[in-house]
Amino acid sequence: MAKGDPGVSSRGRRAAPRSRKGATGDPQLVQLLTPEGERIESATGPDGTEYRVDFTDEEYRGLYRDLVLVRKLDAEATALQRQGELGLWASLLGQEAAQVGSGRALRTQDMAFPTYREHGVLYCRGIDPIMPLGLFRGVDQGGWDPNEFKFNMYTIVIGAQTLHATGYAMGVHMDGKTGTEDGEAVIAYFGDGATSQGDVNEAFVWASVFNAPLVFFCQNNQYAISEPLERQTRVPLYQRAGGFGFPGVRVDGNDVLASYAVTRHALDNARLGQGPSLIEAYTYRMGAHTTSDDPTRYRIASEVEAWQAKDPIARMKAFLEKQQIADADFFAAVDEQARTESVHLRERVLAMPNPDPVTMFDHVYPNGSPELDEQRAQFTKYMESFEGSAH
Repeated sequence: MAKGDPGVSSRGRRAAPRSRKGATGDPQLVQLLTPEGERIESATGPDGTEYRVDFTDEEYRGLYRDLVLVRKLDAEATALQRQGELGLWASLLGQEAAQVGSGRALRTQDMAFPTYREHGVLYCRGIDPIMPLGLFRGVDQGGWDPNEFKFNMYTIVIGAQTLHATGYAMGVHMDGKTGTEDGEAVIAYFGDGATSQGDVNEAFVWASVFNAPLVFFCQNNQYAISEPLERQTRVPLYQRAGGFGFPGVRVDGNDVLASYAVTRHALDNARLGQGPSLIEAYTYRMGAHTTSDDPTRYRIASEVEAWQAKDPIARMKAFLEKQQIADADFFAAVDEQARTESVHLRERVLAMPNPDPVTMFDHVYPNGSPELDEQRAQFTKYMESFEGSAH
């Protein structure tokens, strides 16, 4: 796990190269690690904020481990769905750096509101990775306690979680839990397609007007299912924040270091009472939108290949090798840990018991209701009608 704070110097930490500009050719993009694994000491955002990280060697290795494990577990879930063991799966392939970087930037007291794809953030919050698989296998509703892990349940309705996050953040502010370094902050995850939803724009308005301690984290993976970014916006997404009265920044979403630095800075500003902000993590969805999607119908192979050269894990590995922070034994050990954990995940998924269908009525209301009891009785009678028949 990475614990270093951006912009803080500590003895015994590895020095980074001097800052330089134009690593990507995009002056709008905050980047601290190039696709080739070259380290950049600092990068400047559109408002003049200087971003940097100061990690120990062990923390750098921890970030790499997170990236590899998250990708392997995600790949196992995709395989399970292809084999008929899950009803659906939304892969995060290609977006690991945005999720691990932002997930590790959260402090213990911070609250996160995910979509249905934030498996990497879920992992960083210490939640058993089998939890969302129970949801997509259809045996439960997710199963983790949002209050315990400070990570809300997955939200399938596009953009709805931004309103939930806004209301929660307004409550944090009204409870007087902002204004200090140990205050609370909230983060809401969504994709580029969700920016066209009314819920998201309403959340922007309310968060701005009520100065909510909220970071809007948009993973711009270039496609809203099959719709490309140019059909969602005429300007970079982060610039939309200005119209609602709060700052926005675009970060290289395939750079785990920059994703961490930008998110930690935004969260700390929020907890200090400086209101909301928007982060656009510029990344790419390497796989399908979900396992029900065929991306070859709307994008070409050369585009995918171009983004493969910017792979978040490959660049982190190159950095560790160039800086002699990790050796072949370390990489082999991480790969073996990822393989072992993915096999264990598969075994546990296959061992999940099928619930009795009538249990879906158990937790609709805390004390039940006459209407619910009637529905339960009707459903029970219906199910019993199949017993001993040829159905």
